[in-house]
Amino acid sequence: CASGGQTGQKVQRHSHRGDQWLVIDRKVYNITQWAKRHPGGIRVISHFAGEDATDAFSAFHPDPNFVRKFLKPLLIGELAPTEPSQDQGKNAALVQDFQALRDHVEREGLLRARLLFFSLYLGHILLLEALALGLLWVWGTSWSLTLLCSLMLATSQAQASWLQHDFGHLSVFKKSSWNHVLQKFVIGHLKGASANWWNHRHFQHHAKPNVFSKDPDVNSLHVFVLGDTQPVEYGIKKLKYMPYHHQHQYFFLIGPPLLIPVYFHIQILRTMFLRQDWVDLAWSMSFYLRFFCCYYPFFGLFGSVALITFVRFLESHWFVWVTQMNHLPMEMDHERHQDWLTMQLSATCNIEQSTFNDWFSGHLNFQIEHHLFPTMPRHNYHLVAPLVRALCEKHGVPYQVKTLKKGIIDVVRSLKKSGDLWLDAYLHK
Repeated sequence: CASGGQTGQKVQRHSHRGDQWLVIDRKVYNITQWAKRHPGGIRVISHFAGEDATDAFSAFHPDPNFVRKFLKPLLIGELAPTEPSQDQGKNAALVQDFQALRDHVEREGLLRARLLFFSLYLGHILLLEALALGLLWVWGTSWSLTLLCSLMLATSQAQASWLQHDFGHLSVFKKSSWNHVLQKFVIGHLKGASANWWNHRHFQHHAKPNVFSKDPDVNSLHVFVLGDTQPVEYGIKKLKYMPYHHQHQYFFLIGPPLLIPVYFHIQILRTMFLRQDWVDLAWSMSFYLRFFCCYYPFFGLFGSVALITFVRFLESHWFVWVTQMNHLPMEMDHERHQDWLTMQLSATCNIEQSTFNDWFSGHLNFQIEHHLFPTMPRHNYHLVAPLVRALCEKHGVPYQVKTLKKGIIDVVRSLKKSGDLWLDAYLHK
């Protein structure tokens, strides 16, 4: 280990791919080589190179004490006593108050999951699948029954998305290995996707939400321009991959309908084969084997393919609106090195609580609380929400809550606004 007395400015200089330091609880770590072996993926930990990653470290690890043993060999010193605990430009009082809130959350047991809640939730997903198949066995096939079964299957798929999302973030069981098996079962066997693909993608989103080049969810592959900054940059450079001033219209044609059936499917298969992730591939194939064994007797091969395609089409609409209404209308920009709370609040908003909204969104209507405390089980979001709101009011941080209708409308409005900004910059700058 090097001697202590590191400065914040020195740490910030070590933020390149081949030279990465970060700070956790005032201790300085050289993660250059470890980043390649980081279980959460190289990109997630590298996003915090050169920064104080204390709050991010606490947010992502359900058992920080267990993880610290891996940090010991990486320790190269500590911040000098005269150095502040937070990075330059960050509000020290806000950082301290948020860390105090997190300590309170842990003491109150709000990070502990209730096994009964998730067991019942899994049960209602399995019940939907069983009812869809049972209707066909009892009543036979007809247009109306096929449509009803499709809706039930799409509902079970959407709800399974929210459940695997829970298992990916938190440890429902004390033995985390069981938790990983459950996630692979839900996302693999019940949905036909890949747990590792989702984890590596989604954790990046949580690490730096709505930050270009760091959050994969805002990588629109030149199909859309998002936020207030990117459209102007594209316009000034005279980039026109698409007629962006019409993106709020063509979004309905290529966004909700195609995200899961086309883009995600291609990306999932490509990722599993490139990484040789044969375990996830086996889980995924078990879904399709089960699906075709169940529905081939009723619809045949091509009919079963049409059924699963239609189910994915319905699920994709559901997934897109739920995930985008909390993020797409919010701020999007390049890296600004904000403190954890400010960064998450600028990129997220909540949707009003109701029994339907909770179920429809898998409790992701509490997106603010979920982003601040990713390992918190969803049944505790409503308990911590008043405390988060009070902290935001104290420090003047906007805490946005919308109706479900406004959240959906704002997705379209934000796309139109960004398209107009692009057109103005394209024509006049």
